Amino acid sequence: MADPEQLQDALNRFVETDPGNKLPSGVSIFDLPLLGFAAADDPIFKDYQKESVIGPIFKPPEKWLADAVTVISYFLPFSAHVRRSNYDGPLPSVEWLHGRFMGEDFNSKVRRFLSGELEKMDGKVVVPALDQEYLADYEFFSSNWSERHIAYAAGLGSFGLSRGLITEKGMAGRFGSAITDLFFKITPRSSGGPFENCSFFADESCRVCVDRCPSGAIKTDGKDKAACYCYTRVEDHTRKMRLRFGYAHSICGKCQVNVPCEDSIPGR
Repeated sequence: MADPEQLQDALNRFVETDPGNKLPSGVSIFDLPLLGFAAADDPIFKDYQKESVIGPIFKPPEKWLADAVTVISYFLPFSAHVRRSNYDGPLPSVEWLHGRFMGEDFNSKVRRFLSGELEKMDGKVVVPALDQEYLADYEFFSSNWSERHIAYAAGLGSFGLSRGLITEKGMAGRFGSAITDLFFKITPRSSGGPFENCSFFADESCRVCVDRCPSGAIKTDGKDKAACYCYTRVEDHTRKMRLRFGYAHSICGKCQVNVPCEDSIPGR
C-alpha cells in the first residue's frame, strides 16, 4: 500500500514553496491542499455516465488507464486574501481573476508534480485534465472528466445549491486529480448523500448563494449554467484577463465567497 501521508507532505511542500502559487503582490493564491482517494472500480464512476448526472461523455478511470487502481483527488482552497477581495460588487475582483487564471496555471503544475511523485513510487499515472483525450463541451457544459465529481467520489465533500463542492475547507478553490495503478487507502464518502454539506438541502435555511449570484443563474430548483457561463464574457476587464492568460471563460465566483460554505462546512 502506498503512503498517503508521504504524498500529502510532498504536495504541502510544493504548494508552500513554488513561486507559481503567488499573486503579483506576493500573497499566496492557495492554502494547503486536501487530498482524497477513491477506488478506480467504484460503481459511482458508472453512475456518472447516466444522463441525469454527467452523461455518456464521461470516461471512467479504466478508460484512461487500463490498470487503474486508485483515483486521487485534491482541493486547493483559495487564500483568505483572494476570497475576501471578491466580496463586493457584481464583477469579479482582479485578485479573484488572477486566482482563476494564474491559479489554474499553478493547478496544472500541481497536477504534473503529483504525477511525478506517483511515478517516483513506481506507479503508472494518467492525469486526465492534461491528457490529449480530455474534452470539455461548453455547448452542453459537460466534460469527459469532471474534477468536482471526482472530488465527491474521493470523499472530499458534497455539492451545494450553486453546484460547487463544499469541502472541510469550503468551496472556494480549484480541484485536480490523477489516476494510478498504485493502491492507496480509500477515503470514505459521507453517508448523507451528494448534498449533505449544504444547509439548503438540509432544511432550506440558507439561500445566500442565490442572493449573491449577480446573473440570476442560481435558483432553488437548479442552476442555469448558460447564464453563469455567459455573465462575465461580456465584461471588458474579464475579457482582457481571459485573453492575457489564454482561457476561454471565467466565473465571477460570488457564490463561493461571503457565504457560509466559503471556507468550511456550515455548522461544523
